[in-house]
Amino acid sequence: MKLSQTSTNSRRAFRVNEFCEAYRVSRATVYKLMKEGKLRTALIGGRRVIPVDAAEALLGEAA
Repeated sequence: MKLSQTSTNSRRAFRVNEFCEAYRVSRATVYKLMKEGKLRTALIGGRRVIPVDAAEALLGEAA
């Protein structure tokens, strides 16, 4: 599923690679933010996902 096909308003979570593409950050940055506790994630069926509200909260902190 490409991000251009799905509005971030209707999505509930990003896979790590989708988050990287949408927010223009590297995987290393995402995992660093997770390790530092700055980015909340969930493990669902063995896959790490980033809830949209957690992504927006991260942006809110950076502003």
